[in-house]
Amino acid sequence: MIYRFRIILDTHEDVFRDLEIEASATLEDFHNAITQSFGFDGQEMASFYTSNDLWEEGEEISLFDVSDEPEGIRIMGETYLEDVVDKEKTRLLYVYDFLNMWTFMVELADIAEVEAGQIYPNLMYSHGQIPEEAPEKEFISEPIEGEDDFDEEFDLDPEDYDNLDFDENWN
Repeated sequence: MIYRFRIILDTHEDVFRDLEIEASATLEDFHNAITQSFGFDGQEMASFYTSNDLWEEGEEISLFDVSDEPEGIRIMGETYLEDVVDKEKTRLLYVYDFLNMWTFMVELADIAEVEAGQIYPNLMYSHGQIPEEAPEKEFISEPIEGEDDFDEEFDLDPEDYDNLDFDENWN
């Protein structure tokens, strides 16, 4: 079977690629197809994350095992697309270059039959240009219910560190 994906760069402008790739391909093969279709050299660290309908990050599937545990995390080269994506689980997040955090939303659009004579992976459609720099990410955490607000409790302005007297008590 052939999986047809739309890969959308998380940016203000519309930048996306439509790719088709064999369901039996590894996530490393898919990673290579994505980086090539967006014009990256493919030399940076990357990870896929399983995702739900709200685009919430799930299990990490990394390009390399960088964990300290013997059976660390799943690796792209050992994980097949058909094992993480299907008709019910259609979404992945993909992060390329952890210093710049190029973030992509990957969604399975269609499952089709192999076309005779077609070479896969296949870039079906390309829209938009990659910006010069990765879009800035804003990391916002939700307050935990029941926790006291640190700033109010100690009457601190988090923007004004000059009043915290670090120099006086520094060793």
